[in-house]
Amino acid sequence: MAADAVFIHHSDSSGYKFDEEHPFDPLRLTLTIDLLKDVKALTEDQLNTPPPYSEDELLSLVHRTDYLAAVKKLSEEALTDDSGILAQQFGLHTEDTPVFPGMHKAAMTIVRGSLAAAEAVMTGQVKHAFHLAGGLHHAFPDRASGFCVYNDAAVAIKYIRQSFGARVLYIDTDVHHGDGVQWVFYDDPDVCTYSIHETGKFLFPGTGFVHEKGTDHGFGACFNVPLEPYTEDESWLESFNVTLRKVIEAFKPDVIISQHGCDAHAYDPLSHIHCSMRIYSEIPAIIHELAHAYTNGRWIALGGGGYDIFRVVPRAWALVWLTMIEHPIAQRIAAGETVKLPDSWLERWSLLSPHKLPPYWMDDLSDIEAMPRRQEIAEKNRMVQSIAIQDL
Repeated sequence: MAADAVFIHHSDSSGYKFDEEHPFDPLRLTLTIDLLKDVKALTEDQLNTPPPYSEDELLSLVHRTDYLAAVKKLSEEALTDDSGILAQQFGLHTEDTPVFPGMHKAAMTIVRGSLAAAEAVMTGQVKHAFHLAGGLHHAFPDRASGFCVYNDAAVAIKYIRQSFGARVLYIDTDVHHGDGVQWVFYDDPDVCTYSIHETGKFLFPGTGFVHEKGTDHGFGACFNVPLEPYTEDESWLESFNVTLRKVIEAFKPDVIISQHGCDAHAYDPLSHIHCSMRIYSEIPAIIHELAHAYTNGRWIALGGGGYDIFRVVPRAWALVWLTMIEHPIAQRIAAGETVKLPDSWLERWSLLSPHKLPPYWMDDLSDIEAMPRRQEIAEKNRMVQSIAIQDL
């Protein structure tokens, strides 16, 4: 009988760092793992290192060989005028996704982690797997985009399709549309991509509208739920519950891969959605329930965005793992209890945090300003819900 869950992590993932001022900071991995250790939900022995899969064979499932060659070249030498032109050609000479030393090695480590998570679940070693460094969902076959060099989620899905022939439901809860994964599988009827995000009318990458439903044989296997700016918990969760449950019932996947960007929080500096930690306790709980109802428990969870790295990301990502392993903290939170964060963790990181750290797993909602136009925003989101699932 399979074990319940495996936690995948490689220390080399922390090498995925653009520069000191860049909002994508791998310190959030350390913060999350440290929090889980402090609540006795994870030990050093439980950190599973991914095996050394063949680079070219796996990356070429999604990425073009000329792009891979460019990433490797740019990773190993100082940027010159000539290499700057090469980088620009492949989306790697931008403010969002600049070249950095060791880029290929770090990005490939992240791909390996997501592959290891997929393999562990698909071979029946475990029911669930979590790879918090994964979820780099904006990368395209021929270019980098939006902080993402390689698209580990798309590679993992391609591997599952090629090796196991399974039908995959990809659920993306990042505040930014999961564009890279969507376009890779836009014509594939056996990969259903579902993304709930702030509308592309106001936010990068400017896509993910309800009319994007797939093409050719893949038409009807792509779902987008673009939400209004300043959407709060109630409307966000209603939109998620109403649409995702319809999608999974219609698609009937063999496995779920979920991306857990946690940048829809009110504290996040890069978006306008105005949710609290409540959605980050309910998202994994809902997916966990659906995995056991539809996929015999097969669930692979990845990280993603999240740029308030002290106050939001560690709590949100830790709750994914706590839910997977049915830890008492997740159960107490689900029951409505107020649960305190460990003093040891708060003391360790409070001096580094630019903001006062919240003392509890859930937010004090009086610390988050209520939005005007709440009813108007909720009604607009309901219109989007109905259009998103009108064909089901």
